Amino acid sequence: MHQNHKKDIVLVARNAQKAKQTFKDIEVREASYDSESAMTKALSGIDRVLFISSQPGGKVPRLVQHQNVVNALTTNHVSFVVYTSFPHADESENFLAQDHRGTEQAIVSAKLSHAFLRNNWYLENETSFLQAAASDASAYYWADKKVGWALEREYAEAAANVLANGAEREIYELYGPSINFATLGETVKSTFNASSTIQQVSESEYTSQLEKNGLDHDTALMVTSFQTPIDDGSLAHPSDDLPQLLGHDVTPLSEALKEIIR
Repeated sequence: MHQNHKKDIVLVARNAQKAKQTFKDIEVREASYDSESAMTKALSGIDRVLFISSQPGGKVPRLVQHQNVVNALTTNHVSFVVYTSFPHADESENFLAQDHRGTEQAIVSAKLSHAFLRNNWYLENETSFLQAAASDASAYYWADKKVGWALEREYAEAAANVLANGAEREIYELYGPSINFATLGETVKSTFNASSTIQQVSESEYTSQLEKNGLDHDTALMVTSFQTPIDDGSLAHPSDDLPQLLGHDVTPLSEALKEIIR
């Protein structure tokens, strides 16, 4: 990013003081998706918006949060919105897709010019698995279908490109190389010359293993559920949209692993 372009960027964050420590040269406005009025004020005078989906499970339901944002975008006559969605959100039966499908529909209903970037899984989601596989420990997983893992920064770069340059179409399905946990684990072992064991266990055994590692039961169940979209095949639909938006190939897996495991 060129220095003289930073004045054109506004960051909306829940904690402005914390955000300013990281983004020193960018204007920061404080607002939460929980408040439509705060979002409406924060987006005043804004032309294009990267709308990053929130996490589910907050005090305000995620779809309500997202509708607050859509209302704020509409009130401010924002010219273009890029929304980070879920793979095949319009037809996926996975529980995580529901809020994304509702948000996409809200954006369409509001007649906002838009692009939907349906992100596959971040490779960083698997950091604990990767660290175990890179050591002489055992790395466990329970879901064996394929995933389109890529680095979070590459999804972000693709989003920035669409936000800056516009979109040639409405929907992009963003995937890295399509592999499963077994292949991911073996790649880690070869990259770091590790003697770890890559082991598939049952869903219940996976939860038990997390509890043995110190997680309470509810947290262990939640972490276990992160592999449900893998198990039901939601993440197993390859696409070359991500390298097309990047203008180059995604980072080779061995190099991406070295970024995460230092």
